[in-house]
Formats: sequence, structure tokens, C-alpha cells
Amino acid sequence: MLGTVFGLEATERGLTILVDLPNSLLPDTSAWRDRRRIAVEWFTMLHAHFGSLPFSAITCCTYPNVGSNNGDLPPVVTLVDSVTKEHVTRNVAEMPLANLLQGSSVVLAVTELSATAPLKVLARQHGFRGATLPGFTRSMVPSLLLDYEKVNRRVMELKERLDRASQARILLRDGNGRYESIFDLRFRSGHASGGIIREAGTVGNLPSGEAYIVPYEGERPDEKSGTAGLLPVQFGDEVVVFRLANNRCVAVETDGDQSTIQRQRIAAEPAYGNIAELGIGVLGEWGVEAVGSTLLDEKLGLHIAFGRSEHFGGATGPGAFRDPRNVIHIDWVYVPSVQPKIAVESVLLNYPGRPDEMVIQHGRLGI
Repeated sequence: MLGTVFGLEATERGLTILVDLPNSLLPDTSAWRDRRRIAVEWFTMLHAHFGSLPFSAITCCTYPNVGSNNGDLPPVVTLVDSVTKEHVTRNVAEMPLANLLQGSSVVLAVTELSATAPLKVLARQHGFRGATLPGFTRSMVPSLLLDYEKVNRRVMELKERLDRASQARILLRDGNGRYESIFDLRFRSGHASGGIIREAGTVGNLPSGEAYIVPYEGERPDEKSGTAGLLPVQFGDEVVVFRLANNRCVAVETDGDQSTIQRQRIAAEPAYGNIAELGIGVLGEWGVEAVGSTLLDEKLGLHIAFGRSEHFGGATGPGAFRDPRNVIHIDWVYVPSVQPKIAVESVLLNYPGRPDEMVIQHGRLGI
């Protein structure tokens, strides 16, 4: 997997595995404990084969969880295990994160909370390639063994369409009716997360298999975003319907306990309601099924994210949030096993001067 995804070369610097830790505010779980075991197993396996790998060092470090998905990482991490050509270190020592990343050419973040956004920013500064695996479980291991050359080709087909599109029209439905929303894709380029992470300064999820784009957020003077409409999201048994305008959730149209929570959250932290991503996953075509973790589930079909977007080239970063503890990028995944009350009727891309194209129809890719 490392060779296929990262295209390893003889001149690699270090390989670093990052793991976040529970605390009193975010207690441990059995899945989190097993994720830490997976990280140790991977380190041990890599250590055993160190002589045949091109890395100058293999290191495993921990850090206190940052409290939210895609919050900024702490400046200092704890070195737990390290192996170099000269010696093996198995003692606990603190070191600056920047120093660690500067000496790394490949980083794997096997974490509870997503570190994708901050690592994308740090990768551009330090020149490493990174894979983030937030919420990774053993049930996802088979998805690491896919032919990512083929996955990447499929993802690129979608990415090129998102590049050309001026807007996406999305039609969703539940038992109460149909909901249409328009996503303004002007002034933006699509991104491909096809499992090929070979360029220095780039970071992507593993498992991979999606094309995505940040809708235009209205940051240009006198040029509002056209993202608008009604967007349903299922929370537990309740479907909450958000009203969108100028690329923000501006109201909640439904009543209920979850609707009240979401209404209060938007009022307290408007940047939470920023529409940060429109993504289309492809792994459903390979027979991959949802496992209950966004990391994999978003790669199966349509997903829409709220919150932080600057790590994808958008305009909303941590500074847009009133409280740094509220910084978040969170995906809502529209596949039946994740949001069973909501169905995707269609995703239609509008191209300037060209016929429209239906890329999803009745929940299935149509290209």
C-alpha cells in the first residue's frame, strides 16, 4: 500500500505515524483503543522490515486530542517509538511537531479526530506527503488493498467534470417531500482524492476514492454566492432541514430536538454553517460498503460538509470561528446505510455553453 499510494523513492526521509489520545473531555472507546493497537502493529511490522524500506527513520508519536475534527494540532508531540539505521528508541520524549514533520517525507495520521485540514496546511510548509485515517477500523483494511490506479482514474473523471461545472443542482427526498439545492461552483477547481499521494506537500484520506470541490463562498466583493436552497440532514431519527443562502445555513426549517440543537449551534457559531465541500465518492462501484465511519463512508457516494474549507482552497479558516474550540469540518454522507430516511434523486452539473450532465441518478453514478 505504501509503495502504490506514495510511490516510494530511494531518497525518502522519515516515515511518521501520528496518534491522538483520549482525555477527560473526550474519553476513550474500544474502537479508539483498537486504532492505537493498529498503529503499534503497523509500526512493529515496518520496524521488522526496516532494512528493505527506503526511509531514514520510522517514528511513532502521540499528542493530546484537539477536541474537534480538523482543529489545529499542538506544537509539541510525544515521541514513543523510533527506529533509524543506527539505533532503536523506546522512551517517552517531547519534541516540536515542526521538527518532526521537517524530517519526514511520509506521514500517517491514525487518529480519532480528523487531522486532514491542519496536515494539509503543514504539508505545504514542510514538503511531506500525508495520509489521514481518522476513525480507521479493521473493517476498512480491505479497502486499502484496492487497485488505487483504477480508483484514481475514476476519481479524475469526476474531478474534471467539477472543474468545468458552474453549478450543481441536487435533489434529495424523504418521507415528507423533495428538497432542491444549488451549489455555486464558480471560481473553484475540483480536487481528486484517488489514493495516489505522490507529490510533496499533499495530504489525502485513506481509504480514498472521491472527487470534491469547495463551493464559492461569496468572498469576492459585490459577488454573492449562488449556493442556496433546502438541504436535509438526518440526525438520529430526525431529519433536520437547513435553509441555505449565500453558501451558509441561515435557518432551520424543521422542529424537533435535533432541529433545536442545530439552530442553536448555527446561532452560536455561524462558521459551522458554511458549506465547505461538495463531494462524490466512487468506492460503491467496487462493492465497498459503509462501516459507520465518515472516513470510508464518504467515499461511497454524495457528501456535503459544513465548516472549515481553507485546507481545500476555500475562504473559511479557523479565524472565521468565534471560538477556536469550535473549528470543525464535518461531512454529511448521503448513502442509505448512513442516512436511511434521505434518498438522492439526482445530482445535475451545469456547464457554461454546454448541455447539463446527470452525474448521479437514483443514488447511483451515471457517468
